[in-house]
Amino acid sequence: MAIGVGAGTVTPAPGPGAAVLGVAEPLEGLPERASVDWRPRADDASLRRVGRLWTLWVIVHTVPFIAAAALLILFKPVTAPVAFVLLVHAWPIPELYAARGAGVLRPRTPAGPHAEQRALLLLGDLIDDQARQLHARSGLVLEPGELGVWILGEAGAVLVRPGGRRVHCYCVKATGSDLPASDRIAHLLLALRCDEHGLVTIANLAFSGACWRLRRRLRAEQREALRVARDACRASQAQRD
Repeated sequence: MAIGVGAGTVTPAPGPGAAVLGVAEPLEGLPERASVDWRPRADDASLRRVGRLWTLWVIVHTVPFIAAAALLILFKPVTAPVAFVLLVHAWPIPELYAARGAGVLRPRTPAGPHAEQRALLLLGDLIDDQARQLHARSGLVLEPGELGVWILGEAGAVLVRPGGRRVHCYCVKATGSDLPASDRIAHLLLALRCDEHGLVTIANLAFSGACWRLRRRLRAEQREALRVARDACRASQAQRD
């Protein structure tokens, strides 16, 4: 089974005894990294850099509106209504980015009940009881990693960074339109456990920003998963300090 990421697909490495033509040595991690070999391998430093660049990008889009509004009020107070319109235009920009980030956790069209039940049994074998209970309530699965705490959905994943202040939302999903939701999450979970840094490298970033801004765009049942992940990140950070 493959995981589609826009720039390529993620396919599990062949099992023992499988013949691989044209490959002299076994691949390490996710083989789909070969399709995006121009991307540097993601690590903690690169995620911090991406977060700063994303913040700068949003500032570049919003500051001109705010500056223009301030200048209008300063030099010609009568244009205050126009300045207000400019501020109204500035506010939705980061909100739209956050809405796009929340979309990676949005549920897709469900498969048949029997297929979903079988897939749920497989996913249940991969996670502990606490994670199973959270999945039953939110439809999402939490998985701690080296880079933070992950929230896995059907069509993407959210990485809550250490400290719980910033999130990175990634578009990455298992291919196959007929796959049940639990099957899709299980494939993402296995890929994450196989090569966390490789998964970040091949996935497409949909949003990076404040945790509270993403929370506003999530469904009520999904906010619990974000809260649990954020609390876990904060507790981990406190232990390190």
